[in-house]
Amino acid sequence: MTRLLNEEQVRSLISVSEINEVVDKTFEGFGLGEIVNPTKVTLDLGETGNWPQNEGFMNAMPAYVDWLKVGGQKWVGGFAGKRKEMNLPYITALITLIDPELGTFTSVMEGSYISNMRTGSQAAVALKYLGKKDSITVGMFGAGLQARTATICIADLFDIERLVVWNHRRSTAEQFKADMEPFVKGEIIIADPDHPEEATDNEALFTFTPAQEPFITKEMVKPGTIVFPMGSFEEVSEDVILSADKIIVDHVDQALHRGVLKPLTKAGKVTEDDIYCTLGELAANKVTLEDYSNERIICIPIGTGALDVAVAEVVRRRAVERNIGTEFDFI
Repeated sequence: MTRLLNEEQVRSLISVSEINEVVDKTFEGFGLGEIVNPTKVTLDLGETGNWPQNEGFMNAMPAYVDWLKVGGQKWVGGFAGKRKEMNLPYITALITLIDPELGTFTSVMEGSYISNMRTGSQAAVALKYLGKKDSITVGMFGAGLQARTATICIADLFDIERLVVWNHRRSTAEQFKADMEPFVKGEIIIADPDHPEEATDNEALFTFTPAQEPFITKEMVKPGTIVFPMGSFEEVSEDVILSADKIIVDHVDQALHRGVLKPLTKAGKVTEDDIYCTLGELAANKVTLEDYSNERIICIPIGTGALDVAVAEVVRRRAVERNIGTEFDFI
């Protein structure tokens, strides 16, 4: 029997703290070599302007997570166009889980909540590996859903002493401030839309925008700063990457061919040899970071299916315990 779970049920079965714990454990699994995680495969449905011009894409993200003895896949994408006209969320996702010995499907569940939360969680957990203790100051570029989930997950692990949010539309930043104030211990400051540099004087900088042109330059990034280019867009200038003292990623092959490193890899300016370490290696204590208070660090957690599959399996097990969801026989 396959357990079917909708978004409301998924939300009710796991907390932010638990998601952070699962992400932490799964990164450790990467470091120990106990995760199978191919690079994601993209189905372009017109996001790049090409045929079939549906202004969308889907990513297939399979993985096996040994610490939970589960296999699965997230099937996730983003659609503008007609979906936006119908006032539906940009992200759409489904997660399927299998018994890795039998290949039977154990669960099918709505995936966008887990996808959004684990994206925020991977940033928060990475900060812990990078030696941040108790409190932190944050520069947040973008004020949409992913910026919110990152803030919520960071606030679960750290006291946010100051958060400066920049967004090209000030009204969106103002709403972000109002919504995030219950989670942020310190002050939330809104940067001038014409001056993104106002948000860069912080310990960690996160980019969650659809920018097609870089707006964060080397001069804006002070020593001791960690920059997280979280998306697949061009928010960070080339010189920020090339001048970094350390580049840390979640998945080497994937990071080199997606997001901010893709054009540099293609041009031969960045190779695998330029990657200092992975988050998994830090989680498993295979690599340690010395004092980097005078260094600029680039951390690129593009996102892996293993995190989604792991969180989804914890949700499934809890659903079975509490008899939540619908059992369906596909055979």
